Amino acid sequence: MPEESTTPDPVELVREQLEALDRGDFDGVMSSVAEDAVFEGRFGDFFEGRAAIRGLVEDWFRPWEELDFELEEVSDLGGGIVLAVVIQDGRPVGGEGRFRQREGWVYLWVGSSMARLTASEVDQARAAAQRLAEERE
Repeated sequence: MPEESTTPDPVELVREQLEALDRGDFDGVMSSVAEDAVFEGRFGDFFEGRAAIRGLVEDWFRPWEELDFELEEVSDLGGGIVLAVVIQDGRPVGGEGRFRQREGWVYLWVGSSMARLTASEVDQARAAAQRLAEERE
């Protein structure tokens, strides 16, 4: 009987994290985040450490009556680098309008832990993910 790989599949880790995010399951989202992880947002925001990132996630959900996350694309570029194209769609508390945002998320996984996540415009994220993957070859 062949041995199963013990190396976590980074694409599956991203899928699981996005599914937890879509459910609003903060514990599920954070379960794969390294204690010293870093998040860089598309507007220059920077959060370091699991507690700071969890605070960001919780704060992001507060103004929304509905907030959904859809994984449009996900690619394993090797070396722990994963590019995800994510669509956020929501309705603010007390609002009738909708918000829709499409971003590129570049993950760096170390084993089964997310060490870094950078969110930016999709084309910028794609280019950054390629550069990181080439550097890690």
